[in-house]
Amino acid sequence: NFRDSSSLTAHQDIHSRERPFACQQCPKAFRDKKNLTAHLRIHTGERPFACPQCPKAFRDKKTLMAH
Repeated sequence: NFRDSSSLTAHQDIHSRERPFACQQCPKAFRDKKNLTAHLRIHTGERPFACPQCPKAFRDKKTLMAH
C-alpha cells in the first residue's frame, strides 16, 4: 500500500531497468544522480567523510559510521 500516487511511482522506478545516469569513465549507469555521484568517488579518489578521531576518510557516510 502506498500513501499516494507519487509514492507508487517512486517505488515502480526502483524496478525499472532504466538507468539514465551514466558514468563517463566506465560502463556503469545508475537510476539516480545520487548513486552516480557516490560512484564517481571511486574514480576521483575523493573521500569527503572524515573521521573526527583519526586521520582516516571515506567515500561514503555509511562506511565512516561502520568505522
